[in-house]
Amino acid sequence: MQPAAAPDAAIPASARPSQSGLPPYEAMLAASDLQPDPALRIGRLANGMTYVIRHNATPAGTAEVRLRFDTGSLDETAAEQGYAHYVEHMAFNGSTNVPEGEMVALLERKGLAFGADTNASTGFDTTIYKLSLPTNTPDLLDTALMLMRETAGELLFDDAAVQREKGIILSERRDRNTYQFQDVVDRFAFEAPDATYPDRLPIGTLETLNAADGEALRAYWERNYRPELAVLTVVGDYPVEEVEAQIKAKFSDWQAKSQSVPDRVYGTVDLTRAPAEDIYIHPALPERVTATRQGQPQLAPDTAASRRKAVLRWVGYAIVNRRLKRLTRQDDPPFKSAGIGTSDMFRMGRISRLVVDTTEGEWKRGIDAAVAEYRRALAGGFSEAEVAEQLAKLITAQEDAAAGETTRTNAALTGDILELFGEGEIPTLPSASLERLRAMESQITPDAVLAALKEEMVPLDDAMLRYSGRTEPEGGTAALRAAWDEAMDAPLADTAPPQVTEFAYTDFGPAGTVVSDGRDPVYDIRRVTFANNVRLNIKQTDLAEDQVIVRVSLDGGDLLKTKDNPLAVELAPTLPAGGLGEHSADELETILAGRNVGARLGASGEVFTSTRTTTPRDLGLQLQLVAAYLTDPGYRSEAISAYRRQLPDRFARMDATPNAALATRQMEILSDKDPRYTIQSIEAYEALDFADLRAAMADRLAKGAIEIGIVGAIDEDKAIAMVGSTIGALPTREPAFLPRTDARQRSFTATRGPVFVRHGGQEDQAVIRYFFPTTDDSDAALTAWLELLQSVVDIALTEELRERLGQAYSPGVASSMSQTYPGFGLFLLNVGVDLSQIPPSVEAIEETMRKLRDEPISADLVQRARQPMLDKYDNALKSNAGWLGLVDRAQSQDDRLARFAAYRGRLESITPEELQQAARKWLPAGGAVEMIAIPEGATEPSL
Repeated sequence: MQPAAAPDAAIPASARPSQSGLPPYEAMLAASDLQPDPALRIGRLANGMTYVIRHNATPAGTAEVRLRFDTGSLDETAAEQGYAHYVEHMAFNGSTNVPEGEMVALLERKGLAFGADTNASTGFDTTIYKLSLPTNTPDLLDTALMLMRETAGELLFDDAAVQREKGIILSERRDRNTYQFQDVVDRFAFEAPDATYPDRLPIGTLETLNAADGEALRAYWERNYRPELAVLTVVGDYPVEEVEAQIKAKFSDWQAKSQSVPDRVYGTVDLTRAPAEDIYIHPALPERVTATRQGQPQLAPDTAASRRKAVLRWVGYAIVNRRLKRLTRQDDPPFKSAGIGTSDMFRMGRISRLVVDTTEGEWKRGIDAAVAEYRRALAGGFSEAEVAEQLAKLITAQEDAAAGETTRTNAALTGDILELFGEGEIPTLPSASLERLRAMESQITPDAVLAALKEEMVPLDDAMLRYSGRTEPEGGTAALRAAWDEAMDAPLADTAPPQVTEFAYTDFGPAGTVVSDGRDPVYDIRRVTFANNVRLNIKQTDLAEDQVIVRVSLDGGDLLKTKDNPLAVELAPTLPAGGLGEHSADELETILAGRNVGARLGASGEVFTSTRTTTPRDLGLQLQLVAAYLTDPGYRSEAISAYRRQLPDRFARMDATPNAALATRQMEILSDKDPRYTIQSIEAYEALDFADLRAAMADRLAKGAIEIGIVGAIDEDKAIAMVGSTIGALPTREPAFLPRTDARQRSFTATRGPVFVRHGGQEDQAVIRYFFPTTDDSDAALTAWLELLQSVVDIALTEELRERLGQAYSPGVASSMSQTYPGFGLFLLNVGVDLSQIPPSVEAIEETMRKLRDEPISADLVQRARQPMLDKYDNALKSNAGWLGLVDRAQSQDDRLARFAAYRGRLESITPEELQQAARKWLPAGGAVEMIAIPEGATEPSL
């Protein structure tokens, strides 16, 4: 790393403090005793622009490029609301050297998919441009830096382009104007009435957005897109010296276009504000009470001392939140969830929050219980055992991070670097953090933890109280305040955490015998079968140091659902919350503290799956835990209680937005109300108990076929031994996943054309969703055809509806071809539009699809669609998660290995003519169910 300026060295004139108030990076490094990551190359050009470069090869042959501007919606004037975000959009709409509409196409030709690899974001105080480079060719880096340079200083803001983009921005604003967003707006206004940010939401207002023109946007851009407010980062598989030379060549001539930039105005925090209350009601909101109080900011350089304090505070909050979580695991808990913490309000203050989520009408009971725990913590402190439990979790997290230090991803390293410029946090090595933590272990005492917590947390004695929910609290704000005051004055009872024992599931009998041991010829995956028929597939990699991913697939899954019993496996994800026969879920959390293990279960097609990322040292315990759930699930009633408590909220939001309404109704419509794919009444869900799940799953847990996939930094023989002593030691199981031919029958409705679905969202919101029936994915060539066609349609719809017409913010396309249900597949188009624009949008969709069927598909369009897919394929096996998709079923679905190996060649061979044939066959005119979500009470448009 280049040496930082000495503490007494003069800071260059160009190195002015940022708009956020953070000092220049030289001063931040000089003020800290922490050693930054030595692999960083950090420097500043004469014009004031900072750059940070780091070579990294995870994933190999890729890179992440970011251009961060220290500007956001807080830097807008009242008349400019939304302009920071508008400018971000205009970066893709014409510059000196890149014509409007060419930037995205240029990147697609080079393998970057719009949205996934090419993106940007605007916040209150930051705007960041992102390019994820799928290859590390010099040409691609040159292109990436050229485009960032165009964004920095060469945007044009042509008035016609500004007006074309306006519809997209208004569409984005409309789509995001949900009940959750409105709740946040109200919360901001109540919590910080004297601050600027409640009136500077990045999305802007209709008035200011409609008034925007090229001149006004250029004025904001010229004022804020300045070299001294910019940080360019390049992290990836490039030589640092070459990257630095290119940055200097491209950015050294960039100069600010205005003389000065005004200071950012945060507003104020009124620490003397009298206690106040707020009530916000919406039919889809769950019941929540939030108590807050603000305090002065606690600004300090990032040093070893400040990090020690942060560790103590983290332990303190974690203990209180652990106590609150324990209360939710009772049969009749006082609340659904609760949490406490303190966060910064930019750099003008800090705010402490106690948040309590309750079942409807139970808000007072929730306040009583949560306030009691808050008060008990501050008055009585913590026990040695509580500190030890949370410290064990923290040490494990730090150990895991340190062990994986050399294989941190480009994206993770980029995030660490940007924290320096956003929060003033020095990008240190995980191993150094672990060393500091180990050195202070003896200082992490209950007294020290309590003192650190009290130092930061703002007392909630005179809290601001906010209620949100579906119905007004009885008694209104007066009752809310009275309940709080009563809870704060109530006598405190003594409580103590329960005593727990050692983990009871370590012996599953004699280790299983291996009866088959070989390797697949394509990817060298080791494939083992035990005498009890458990199958194990292992792929040893060095892609992520000290990381292992294990997935257990158990026969059954969604195929256990029947028309007579459509909710047979509804409770399967709840099973881990029921604990084990010897330990409740709460006891397990304490017993397993400090170990990287956990239980999770889901139904996916023909199997139940449990997936966990762990470490080589904890893999054996993870397998013991899975074996314990297979042999002795607890089926405790507190898990059912928690499941039932969330049902009213779940049903309340089912139709609250257009997308929610479609998600709720679409499979019911497509299946002609097949009960397996239809939402049942809330009473049906409320009636469920573990007896229902036991009836459906017990024999699957006991004897269902199992296949295990293990990927990562693990010795193969050790992994085999670990499985052999756990799942491989269980009684004999079925040798294969059952065919269940009848359960695999799934039909697609004969209905075609418009079907209207009603939603409870905003009156201008609508979503158009086309469903074309296709087929299953048994034909590898057809699957590739439709996947490439999906990408082609996505680009074509985006260009038509977003870029040309400005009617939709983010059209989406997906091809889903089933591996479970023969003959079943869907090709989906999704477009969010203004209610008034449904007819022209439908017309545009139909015309786009007609062109793909009837007119030649250009080679350039196919290249733009195909290249990101090819690069994604080339990078798929550069992570353990990518390998897991091949490894987990490498025996029962061994044909998928050769199929995946041939995918690239298959994709490259597809011609535009073949895509057109696929479009004609599978996406015919009039061949889709056209679901359209419109507001309650709206007139169905004529189509």
